[in-house]
Amino acid sequence: MIKAVIFDMDGLIIDSQPYWQDAQLEVLPKVGVTITRQDTIDTTGMRIDHIVEACYRQSPWKEPSRGEVCRQILDRVTELVRQHKPAMPGLEHAIAICRQLNLRLAIASSSPTRLIDATVDALNLHGVFETQSSGESLIHAKPHPEVYLNACDALGLSPPQCVAFEDSFVGLLAAKAASMKAIIIPESNAADDKRFVIADHQLSSLEELTTELLQTI
Repeated sequence: MIKAVIFDMDGLIIDSQPYWQDAQLEVLPKVGVTITRQDTIDTTGMRIDHIVEACYRQSPWKEPSRGEVCRQILDRVTELVRQHKPAMPGLEHAIAICRQLNLRLAIASSSPTRLIDATVDALNLHGVFETQSSGESLIHAKPHPEVYLNACDALGLSPPQCVAFEDSFVGLLAAKAASMKAIIIPESNAADDKRFVIADHQLSSLEELTTELLQTI
């Protein structure tokens, strides 16, 4: 029986994926990286330091450091999140459904703790999530299950007692690798991705979540 729901953050709680894309398109060309919006879409769900590292291997630059490039991108995304507060459609509904079933809530995100905190602040979600797990300093990023396993550990629950809400295939792989149930809610332009067949359910929005679904998953 499911006892907790663990939310991914970017693209699931908050519509920040366009901000990650915009920030990469602003910052990376300044160090000589040729990048398109489709390139940024293709790396959805990856940790930003891994994206920057891949860009560096393809087009090395001297200055600034890769860490500084990551910081510039994160600063820009954080600024945009605080400014626009773009909660995903159905977020309040999904939280209410989970609370109705007395399910515990957590976040497991590849994003740095600073952005998780900024998101919680911007959307006034204080007290909603019992624990917040960041993949920022982990050796292994999604699709490795470590960030989800850490969230389960923080809740004191086994992975099969938890269901993950994800928007990307990378995140979905991480949840399934952790032996969790998983509900995928992808962007509309990715909804037909056949790889999502490994999810336990697919929704077009958090607005479609029901008590019946969570009780039978």
